[in-house]
Order: sequence, then structure tokens, then C-alpha cells
Amino acid sequence: MTALPLSEILILLAALVAAGLAGGLVAGLFGVGGGTVIVPALFYAFEVLGVGGESNLHVAVGTSLLTIVATSWRSLKAHRSHGAVDEAVLKSWTPWVGLGGLVGAAIAGVASMEGLAVVYGVCLALIGLQLGFLPERFTLAKDMPTGWTRRIVGTGIGGLSAMMGIGGGSFGGLTMTLCGRPIHQAVATASGFGVAIGAAAAFGFVVFGWDAVGRPPFSVGYVNVPAAIVMGVLTTAVAPWGAKLAHRLDKRVLRKVFAVYMVATALSVVVKAL
Repeated sequence: MTALPLSEILILLAALVAAGLAGGLVAGLFGVGGGTVIVPALFYAFEVLGVGGESNLHVAVGTSLLTIVATSWRSLKAHRSHGAVDEAVLKSWTPWVGLGGLVGAAIAGVASMEGLAVVYGVCLALIGLQLGFLPERFTLAKDMPTGWTRRIVGTGIGGLSAMMGIGGGSFGGLTMTLCGRPIHQAVATASGFGVAIGAAAAFGFVVFGWDAVGRPPFSVGYVNVPAAIVMGVLTTAVAPWGAKLAHRLDKRVLRKVFAVYMVATALSVVVKAL
């Protein structure tokens, strides 16, 4: 890994700041992981500047996961202060989503950039379509699953989230709403999933990417340290502003606009990687 000229370091820093601000606002506005913004922004920044190489998407995903830990923890504390978290669901599901995070990191560690891009793109497009067009009160079950169903679904939530670099808000929140839980409780509880997913998966991305080639400078495994610090600070600081802004804007229009953005971004990441 070679050092960057000062001019390119400044450009990369500007891209990180912009992505961190956007990621924090998105997390607060829509209750989805800032990784939906951070991962493509980091990936394109690395690609445009010509740093790293075949591991750029892996590093973008791993870095996003590390930032999620702090953002999700702060979000969980805020939701707990309002009594919105279902503590029983959080306690019983956390071990399985955390295990899924490790499994997802392991799969990503052996996957090619093209394969990881396809998983990211397909899942991001599905999240976008769900966010923009699925009725909020649409349900498939009366309550959350238990037993082996919980273990399988929880592991799946953690695994897919880890491979996309997002927290538990997207898949976890969707699962809870489909099981009849109120949207506010779903978002609040799923924020706790993000702590387990981010911590377990980020550790996995460091371990499984320890000797990987084609990483941007200053990366430890598949985690870029400067990017994680900049984005972690900014997304954690800005997320509450996004939450406040959500109460002042027409959320239905915003959801559809952001859904279109996610579908377009999913396609562009897949095309760029392939």
C-alpha cells in the first residue's frame, strides 16, 4: 500500500466528510443504516482516486460496519430513554444477529469484489423498494418468531447486514414491522441489533482481511482507520439532526425519493464492480 499525495488525501477527506454527514442524516431520517450512503461513497472515492484495488468494496463495507457500532449505540440509548425498545426481543435476538454478523464477514472474506457487489446491489435495491413502496402497515405474521425460526431469521439478518455494511435497522426493522410491531418500536429495537452486527462483523472484517491485497492505505484488515474515525464521529453527531428533520418534512415523498436513489446506487455499484 503506497502513500497518497497531499492533494489526494484532501480530496479523500472531503469525500469522507460529505459521506459522513449524508449517512448521519439518512440514518436519522429513515431509520436505515448510514451504510446505504457510506459504502457506495467510500467505494467510489477509492476507485476514483485509484487507491487500493480489488479489495476496495470489502474495505468500504468493513469500514461502514465499524462506524455503525457508535451510531447504533447512541440511537439505542435515545430510544430507551423514550421507552420505545422491546427489551425482550432485543435480548433474545441479539446473539443470533451477532452470530450472523460473523458469518457474513466470513463469507465476504472469501467472496470476490464482483460477488460482494451483486449481494450488496440486490439487497440495497430490495431495501429501497421496501422503503419507498411497501405499505408501512403491511404484515405477514401476528408476532415475532421464536425457536429455530428466530435463530435462522436472526442469523440471516446479521449475515446480510454484515455483507452490506449496514446496521440492523433495515432488515431487523422490516422483520419486526412484518410481524405486526409498530414502526417506532421496530426502528428503536432494531437499532440495538446494529450494535451487535457492527461489532461482530467489523471484527470479522479485520480478521478475514488481515493479509488481503488491494486495500487502500491505512487499512487494518478490511477496515480503513481514518475513514472509520471521520465517519464515525460525523454520523454519530448528525443522526439526531436527521431525526428532528424527519418531523418537519413530508416523509412519504422523502421515502420515495430515497428509494429511487438506493435502486440507482445499487445498479451503479454492481456495474462499477463488474
